[in-house]
Amino acid sequence: MHITKAEEDYLKALFHLSVEQELERAGTNRLADYLGVAPASVNNMLKKLKSKALVDYEKYGKLSLTEGGKAIAVRLIRKHRLWETFLFKYLNFSWDEVHEVAEQLEHIRSPKLMAELDRFMGFPQTDPHGEAIPNEFGEFDLKPKIALAALKTGDICRLVSVSDDSIAFLRYVSKIGLALNIIIEIGETRAFDRSMEIRVEGITHSVSCKFAEHIFVEILHEE
Repeated sequence: MHITKAEEDYLKALFHLSVEQELERAGTNRLADYLGVAPASVNNMLKKLKSKALVDYEKYGKLSLTEGGKAIAVRLIRKHRLWETFLFKYLNFSWDEVHEVAEQLEHIRSPKLMAELDRFMGFPQTDPHGEAIPNEFGEFDLKPKIALAALKTGDICRLVSVSDDSIAFLRYVSKIGLALNIIIEIGETRAFDRSMEIRVEGITHSVSCKFAEHIFVEILHEE
């Protein structure tokens, strides 16, 4: 069965929403927002994917990946994250530069190339943004995610992963001194807009709720 690049992108996006973000059965509007396209475009694509038995979908209803659709999405994510890791580790790309290039490279269809790339790098478990890399069998350890936005004043945590689909976001993350494994202490949390103050290496920053929803952490101490 021939799968186009656009179809692969939709399957990968749906996997991110329904599995990695644990929305179970994401709606068409949520998928449209995630991809930055019109809901009508999503409906048209979903009809094509349903005809190929890659998604379960009813118009205006919830949707989910079939086992076949999930397998394609996981394969694509594996390639994307391996390329990100290679670019970051060996070609001097920063973590805000790797995503866009990996988006292009992930559509290369060569199982041998990906197997050799994985072996060359020593079978890495996570990519530069802290996300799990599926192995050659599509298996990976999907740990529960705790968003920074869910924490409260006085909590202390360690940054374990970040959303990698916005270059501007990743540049801002770096600008305020955040990196994988860095310790973050939660200062004031504001109920009216859910913004918060965070302390990183002695420096206090005020961040929005939207920002905090894309930073994922491990709690080290709770108040």
